[in-house]
Amino acid sequence: MEMERTFVMIKPDAVKRNLIGQIISRFELRGLKIIGMKMLKMDRETAEKLYAEHQGKPFFQELVSYITSGPVVTMVIEGDGVVQLIRKMIGNTDPKESPPGTIRGDMALSKSENAIHASDSPEKALREMSIFFTEKELLQ
Repeated sequence: MEMERTFVMIKPDAVKRNLIGQIISRFELRGLKIIGMKMLKMDRETAEKLYAEHQGKPFFQELVSYITSGPVVTMVIEGDGVVQLIRKMIGNTDPKESPPGTIRGDMALSKSENAIHASDSPEKALREMSIFFTEKELLQ
């Protein structure tokens, strides 16, 4: 069984609503291992780097403003097939399209305030993890 890593971020709306523990517990209950975690208030430069693929799109500035509006919790999570597993656990970007039992289906307020971000591929996970964590900061 090969362990995979992914990047997960609890967004400002979920932090403000005190949902950090409930979200983290879902990952732990699935047997996933958090090997790095930080709470921070993201600056504009970091937000633009994280969302670089959306630069030039109509919602880019709104996205950057939102993610820098309050504290976030960034994590690196490890497990077997973790990228796709967590994508299933968080649900659709639009909470109205996310079934009950998913994080967004249960906790998100709207498409823009959707509680959580998770990498959608192993390659993207590597890029996003490197924005927030050095290898030395991750537990082995």
